[in-house]
Amino acid sequence: MINKKVKDVAAAIKGVESNMTLMFGGFGLSGIPENSIKELSKKEIFNLTCISNNAGVDDFGLGLLLKRRQIDRMISSYVGENAEFERQMLTGELKVDLIPQGSLAERCRAGGSGIPAFFTPAGYATEVAIGKEVRFFDGKPHILETALTADFAFVKAWKGDEAGNLIFKGSARNFNPLMAMAGKITVAEVEELLPAGELDPNHIHTPGIFVQRIFKGKLYEKQIENLTTRKRNE
Repeated sequence: MINKKVKDVAAAIKGVESNMTLMFGGFGLSGIPENSIKELSKKEIFNLTCISNNAGVDDFGLGLLLKRRQIDRMISSYVGENAEFERQMLTGELKVDLIPQGSLAERCRAGGSGIPAFFTPAGYATEVAIGKEVRFFDGKPHILETALTADFAFVKAWKGDEAGNLIFKGSARNFNPLMAMAGKITVAEVEELLPAGELDPNHIHTPGIFVQRIFKGKLYEKQIENLTTRKRNE
């Protein structure tokens, strides 16, 4: 029986070193691998290239790595609510590749599918297109985007089994499945970890073939990036 379960988060991140490229699933603060990020922030690991839709907030998510200057380059689609991310980008302390969100998702999916590059109209005639090949399809200009892969991909799922099969919940099923495909080593942290065979095969979003390590996470904060509420009628 295949068993990819590791003892804890420390064992899950073993082998991560300075100068590596890391992918992190999640959208805003939804579905981010909280335990893995927090453990990485405690290590003397620097000059990282991080691929993520955004970079959390100042003191949570990838904001923890930014605070310690562990990240040298961010590849993402927007700055979000992270003031430190914005500050480091504007001062030139942090290299940033801002990519249209759909292109970022497709570049990750392509990396996991073994597709080296693809053409897309998104970003044509903007800074995104500088230095990239342009071709016309049906009379419309497209730019060439290359696939993204990583030394490690860190994802967070609702449920998983010891064989590495994953089920995501709600909006956490965004970048997580794509990035799980694109890491040389994919680490999955889950809220509920079950024996292999306990998950309904029809409900699995990411098959275990893409996952090398899995562990049960603890103490999830599940912060909300920008909480908006309405007043109740008195």
